[in-house]
Amino acid sequence: MRMVDLIHKKREGQELTTEEINFIIDGYSRGAIPDYQLSAFTMAVFYQGMTERETADLTLAMVESGEQIDLSKIEGIKVDKHSTGGVGDTTTLVLGPLVATAGVPVAKMSGRGLGHTGGTIDKLESIEGFHVELNNQEFIDQVNKVKLSVIGQTANLTPADKKLYALRDVTATVDSIPLIASSIMSKKIAAGADAIVLDVKTGDGAFMKTTEKSFELAKAMVDIGTLTKRNTVAVVSDMDQPLGFAVGNALEVKEAIETLKGNGPKDLEELCLVLGSHMLVLGEKAKTVEEAYQILEDIIHSGKAIETLKEFVKAQGGNPDVIDNPDLLPQAEALIDVIAEEEGFVHKIHAEEIGISAMMLGAGRETKESEIDLAVGIKLNKKVGDRVDKGDVIATLYVNNPKNVEEVKRKVLAAYTIGSEKLAERPLIFGIVTKDGIQKN
Repeated sequence: MRMVDLIHKKREGQELTTEEINFIIDGYSRGAIPDYQLSAFTMAVFYQGMTERETADLTLAMVESGEQIDLSKIEGIKVDKHSTGGVGDTTTLVLGPLVATAGVPVAKMSGRGLGHTGGTIDKLESIEGFHVELNNQEFIDQVNKVKLSVIGQTANLTPADKKLYALRDVTATVDSIPLIASSIMSKKIAAGADAIVLDVKTGDGAFMKTTEKSFELAKAMVDIGTLTKRNTVAVVSDMDQPLGFAVGNALEVKEAIETLKGNGPKDLEELCLVLGSHMLVLGEKAKTVEEAYQILEDIIHSGKAIETLKEFVKAQGGNPDVIDNPDLLPQAEALIDVIAEEEGFVHKIHAEEIGISAMMLGAGRETKESEIDLAVGIKLNKKVGDRVDKGDVIATLYVNNPKNVEEVKRKVLAAYTIGSEKLAERPLIFGIVTKDGIQKN
C-alpha cells in the first residue's frame, strides 16, 4: 500500500477502505507518512468529502492511536456532553451538577481554552483550591460517590487527532465537515462515554456561521455515534449573541451558580434544560424529553443541584463556601461601564467581537503560553430585543490591567447593532438531530 495511491484515490472522489484509512492514520502517527503527503490527503478530503462509513473509520482510527479511558467501573450509563464552542458558553458548569443530581453519572474530561476565555478547567480553577489532577481510580470513585467529576484531558488521548489538527490549522483544511466531526467524536469516544449529547452552535460567535452548515456537522457527528454504537443526540443552538450575560472565567462561574439557584439568565437556563433533558433520556432516567425537562426544572427549584455543586467542588479540593458567597471568587480591581450613544432596540450583538474584547482584557489565551486573568471579563447589561436609551450602561468591563480598556470599550460598543424597531425574536434552539433524522424548529 502506497500513500501516493491513496491520495490519488481520494482526489478522484473514490471511497477508501477501512484498511486504507487505518494505514494512513497509523503511518502518520508513527512518522512514516510525512506532513506534505497528509496535507495533500486532507485537501483531497476537503474537496471530495467522505462517506459516513469512511468518517466513522477515520474517527475510530484516531481513537485507537492512543489511550482509551475505561469507565466500566462507574455505575450507570455515562453520558458526555460536548459544545462546539462559543462566547459565554457556561453550560458544562450548570449541566454537570444538574444532571448528576438526577442520577446520571457525569465523568467528564475537559480542556483549557485557547481563545476568548478559558475552558471549563480554567473556569473551575477560579474556585480556590479546586484541582483537576485526579488519578483514574480517584476519578471513578468520585463519580460513583458524587455522580460528577471533571478532570483535565490526558496527554495521550487521540494523539493522531492532535497531530492532524495542527496540520489542518496551517493548511486551510480546518473547516471540512468529515475532519471536524471525526476530530470531535474521536475524543468523546476515547474518553469512554456510553452516550453523547452535542451542542452544535450556529451564528456569529460559532465556528459554523450558518444553520445549514451547523445541521450538516450535527448530522455527521450523530452518524459517527450511531456507526460506533454510541447513542448520540445533537442540539443546534444559537450563538449569534453571547449566551447569558457573563464572558470571563470567575464571572461565568458566578453566573452558573445563579442559574443553578434559578436566578440565572433565561437563555442559559433554557439551553441547559434542553441539553440536560436529552442526557437524562440517554441515561435512562426519563422516558421522554418532556418528562426529563420537568425533572430538571424541579431539581433547580428544590435547591438540590446547588448541594451537588458544593459536594463536587469540595471533593476536588475547592472551597465550597464560594457557592454561597461568590464574592470569594477572584475580583477585578475596576469596573468600567460602556455607555450607549444612541437609542432604540438591540438588533444584534456580534458575539465574536465580545469574545475577542474579553480576551484583550486578559480573560483568554492568545497563545498556549499566555496566562489567564481569572477575574476579568465583560458583563452584558443589554441583550438582543432589549430597549436602549442614550446614556444606558450596555455592558460593564471587569478590569485589572488598564492597557487595552479604551480600545475594548470602542470594540464592545461597536459590537452592538441598535435599530429603531424591535425585531422578531431569534430562536435559541434551531432543531434536534438524532439517529432517526433531523427535526428543525
